[in-house]
Amino acid sequence: MSLPIRILGCTAVPAAFLTAVFTPTVFATAVVPTTVAPPVAPAAVAAEASGQVAMRFETVGTYVMYSADEGAGASNDDFVVPVYVEPSEGAEPARNVRVVVDASGLAGVATVGDTRMCEAEGTVFTCVYGDLQNGDGESYSPLSLGGVDGVEPGDSGTVTYTATADNAPTITGTTRMTVGGPRLSAPGREKSVSGLAPGKSARVTARLSNNTRFPAEQGVALKVDASDGLTLTALHSNCFYAGSAPTSAWCTFPTKAAPGTSYASDASLVYTVTGPRTLTGEVTYTWSSAPSRPAGHTVRGTGPPLGLVRTPAQNFGDSEGSVAVTTTVQVDYRPVTATVRGRVGDTVHVRLGLEDLGPGRMTGDEEPGRFEVVPPQGTTVTSVPYRFEEDGGKWACDRPEKPGGAFVCEIGRDQFHEVRRIGGTTAIDFHIRIDRQVAGAQGVIRTDNPYDRTPANDVAVIPLDASPAPPHRYAWAWAAGALTVVLLAAAAYGRRRRQATVS
Repeated sequence: MSLPIRILGCTAVPAAFLTAVFTPTVFATAVVPTTVAPPVAPAAVAAEASGQVAMRFETVGTYVMYSADEGAGASNDDFVVPVYVEPSEGAEPARNVRVVVDASGLAGVATVGDTRMCEAEGTVFTCVYGDLQNGDGESYSPLSLGGVDGVEPGDSGTVTYTATADNAPTITGTTRMTVGGPRLSAPGREKSVSGLAPGKSARVTARLSNNTRFPAEQGVALKVDASDGLTLTALHSNCFYAGSAPTSAWCTFPTKAAPGTSYASDASLVYTVTGPRTLTGEVTYTWSSAPSRPAGHTVRGTGPPLGLVRTPAQNFGDSEGSVAVTTTVQVDYRPVTATVRGRVGDTVHVRLGLEDLGPGRMTGDEEPGRFEVVPPQGTTVTSVPYRFEEDGGKWACDRPEKPGGAFVCEIGRDQFHEVRRIGGTTAIDFHIRIDRQVAGAQGVIRTDNPYDRTPANDVAVIPLDASPAPPHRYAWAWAAGALTVVLLAAAAYGRRRRQATVS
């Protein structure tokens, strides 16, 4: 049973610890529990019964450091040494936990550097884990591993580690650290699939190349992953799928891909759009020359096995193959509009924006689109203020370069973070000054996004309902006019007096 674990110096437990990871760099692990500290040891049972503090390692038994063809250019900082405290009723924390990692057994198969998480003395690293709570754990990545030229697939060494605590028995563990087989390449981005309706299926053929000098002596493995909203079909008996509605599959082949050879699957991998609101998706696949089934892949396919057929040699240079998928699902936007209503000289607040009618939902990777506003003739937009976290600004939208142009409001920007509602209304206050009355004046608001397939409701008008300014707003003009008349009369009178004097 795995316990909660806190990670020091990284944001998550590296995939190399939790599962076998199949990537062309072959930084994968065979998930073989260490025999030194089994998940349910007699000491753990005794500890639970007596309240005694007991620790355990939950490391992997075998860890693939790098691929042989990488040689001295390889690097890997992902090897982790997690320590857990067995849960027991009323037990104290494990006090002053320290782990000593001895990597001297890697001489000739890897170089060892310091990740600066632990105190290093040559190839021995001392990691201070501190106090670990009952039922909790922590993990360090003590080693910075580098490759060595001239190694062969399968070359290996052993790392040993010992954990001590002030109030718990000492435990030890070992991991066999191996050099992996060749990195296998894939074609990268393949032709995309568009217009796939919910409930409909599509197919992808997986292809690989071995562009290294090493054969894949252990055969090859294929890892296929589909994004949310897409589901793989469990068709092949040499594939294991992650659950009954899988988004991941793992298949093995006995093919010992020789250097300079290329292959393709003899049947297609099938995936289906199962998310009714899914707009886009992706199917990716990678190859490994160190087959080891990842955790969670427990459902075996029921159909004929998937095979590989030899193809003309291809110099694929990518780490994975991928197919982008676009569905028929749409996100229909409709403008949110209002009337600019007030007296001449008023600055009014008019809430404008868009309503997201779905049915699709944007997950964050898609371009969310925009709305554009052309204000009515006779008005001026003085600001479109917004708030973002503790700050704000005057313009949430891009202003037009020329008078009469559109204000462009990209709703995916930070300026709309506080008001954006996926599946609802996203609107913001425009501060609009009414400069004059214009009979029948109307502005325009239009919406746009790449997934809106209902253009008929994308445009709406922004009417202007302007009343004359109140009389008090003209008082200054009357006073100024009267003063002007008096000054002009006085000036004329002065001229006449001067002319009469001269005469």
